[in-house]
Amino acid sequence: MRAGRQRLTPRQRIRLAEAFAAHRDHISLEVAYQCAQDIPDVFGQPTPAQGRRLAQRLIDSLPACPIPEIARLGRTLRRWKTAFLPYFDTNSASTGSTQTTNGIIELGRRIATGFRNRHNYRLRILLNGGGLNITTPT
Repeated sequence: MRAGRQRLTPRQRIRLAEAFAAHRDHISLEVAYQCAQDIPDVFGQPTPAQGRRLAQRLIDSLPACPIPEIARLGRTLRRWKTAFLPYFDTNSASTGSTQTTNGIIELGRRIATGFRNRHNYRLRILLNGGGLNITTPT
């Protein structure tokens, strides 16, 4: 259930289909599994336009699902629509590197509490971020 559908062997696909078909109450689990597979598929589309279309389709359809967890996922995607959809307009650009740098600086700030000398504070942040190479004398 946790593996992506593209990573399942033919035998695993058959067993999963049989498990879903074994009882009519398993339909909600099958829908949840399909939705869980559709979310990563959005980012794996050949073109950004196709990814955006699939993302928009999920945003439009999931909130109406009768399964509460899937409907909640749809409402969350709808709420984050303005942050989610532009990903496809920027040729898959992300702010990951900026967020990483920010996290390193924040870590340095937390570690360096009590530093009164601005120069030492700056050196501590550079040391944490890997921008300062300190060699030990031999």
